[in-house]
Amino acid sequence: MGQLPAVSNVLPVREYLLVALTAAVVTFLLVGLVRALAFRIGAVAYPRQRDVHVQPMPRMGGLAMYGGVLGGMLLAHQLPVLRSAFDFSYDPYAVIVGGGVIVLVGVLDDRFELDSLTKLAGQVTAAGILVLFGLQWLLFWVPWGDDGEGTGSLLSLDQNQGAILSVLLAVTMVNAMNFVDGLDGLAAGIGLIAAAATCVFSIGLLANNGGDVGAYPPALIAATLAGACLGFLPHNFNPARIFMGDSGSMLIGLMLAAATISASGKINYGSVRATDVLGLLSPLVVVAAVLFVPLLDLLMAVVRRTRRGESPFSADKMHLHHRLLEIGHSQRRAVLLIYLWAGVLAFGAVALTLFDVVVVVWCLAIGLVLALLVSAIPRLREVRRT
Repeated sequence: MGQLPAVSNVLPVREYLLVALTAAVVTFLLVGLVRALAFRIGAVAYPRQRDVHVQPMPRMGGLAMYGGVLGGMLLAHQLPVLRSAFDFSYDPYAVIVGGGVIVLVGVLDDRFELDSLTKLAGQVTAAGILVLFGLQWLLFWVPWGDDGEGTGSLLSLDQNQGAILSVLLAVTMVNAMNFVDGLDGLAAGIGLIAAAATCVFSIGLLANNGGDVGAYPPALIAATLAGACLGFLPHNFNPARIFMGDSGSMLIGLMLAAATISASGKINYGSVRATDVLGLLSPLVVVAAVLFVPLLDLLMAVVRRTRRGESPFSADKMHLHHRLLEIGHSQRRAVLLIYLWAGVLAFGAVALTLFDVVVVVWCLAIGLVLALLVSAIPRLREVRRT
């Protein structure tokens, strides 16, 4: 793949911003074409009982996002500085090929509504492509087993264990992002926030590695994804003119997993801290936080339906965004609130790796309290009226 990585004294922040902007512009321009194509081939979402939208809506927006990712990657390949990300690593190629596969599966699902097993097979195939290109998590820090210095220890995984862990992580992220895609702009906004936080964390890793060009890929992957999500949001924010569909939500999940796995290989584990691992897992922290309430709601709903003798898979409105709508928030405000929660958690996790821990913890606590109060405003108004 080339000689030993070189070292650059200047961080390519402007180049990453240019790549993200290019991905955003390409995505924005492609959405109109994809929207017309979706109507033409019948990739349209018709309202169901559990849906919030009331009119037929074209899907397949992920195809435009993938076009934006390709545009950003192509520009990066032509920039002298970021070209090193392709010379010393197969990670960008893994995302291009694996992303293409997951988008193809998503497009077919957006049009024909594939069964769950077929979709899972496509997800595993895309994740397996990442592994085949060398994107594997081979070192894993744990907080126990240290030598008395309180630094924890490292678990070294073999190729098979690393492959299984990487595939599991990718498939989990793919389905998690698919799960939260329930309101206009929700998945795109969460993807933008998580990708931006991952990009900031990866640039921090790059600085800690002295500008080692071998650490360029994770920030590049995150930057192109952030740009694609940003370019799609104007078309998808309420009132939406197009849905990203499974082609988009699964692409976001796969690329977040790829950026996280790529960054895991760039950490200096000789001086690793718990905050470094938390920052590395910031995409998972965001998605887990957003998913916690709807997953709990879903579990309770399954139990309740089963006790009533109904199918546990019958549709209802039990997700976090549905709960926010129920207590009085508008659809836009519900989405913005989830953005707030995701931003506080994602950038809070990343800030722990860059700034004083005590200061960050206080700021994080204040942010969480603020998010909780804003979320509860409709309930507080009801209490005051009564």
